[in-house]
Amino acid sequence: MDIDAQRLNSLTERVIGMCIDVHKETGPGLLESVYEECLCVLLAENGLGFVRQGEIPVRFRGRNVGHGFRYDLLVEGQLLIELKSVEKTLPIHKAQVLTYLRLIPVPLGLLVNFNSERLVQGITRLIHPATAPRFLASGPSGAQCEGTP
Repeated sequence: MDIDAQRLNSLTERVIGMCIDVHKETGPGLLESVYEECLCVLLAENGLGFVRQGEIPVRFRGRNVGHGFRYDLLVEGQLLIELKSVEKTLPIHKAQVLTYLRLIPVPLGLLVNFNSERLVQGITRLIHPATAPRFLASGPSGAQCEGTP
């Protein structure tokens, strides 16, 4: 996985800003699909390339076994965004994003729960375990970063 950590951190900050803009204009309590549509509008307005509802390949012993798994957004081919509108994110939501990072594979993901009073409390930045040392060394200070041990 070839990555430019500084460029990806900058992209992540831009996308988080867009998520905050969506939340400021819409507030909590809507369906996940509405937040996804709004975020796609902002991504397009800002000239960022993205794939929406992309298929996630699941392979086992050389065979394709996964059917129907989809991520919400993949921005610039390197930043996975998994959107939620739930009372509280659970460990399984983080595990889902980390699994998607491994399967796609991409270096960085955002788990964004729009059902938060303040959106910054609903954003978790998750790092693909293979790229964690580079990001933890170059990531923005104070960022909530997680990976697998």
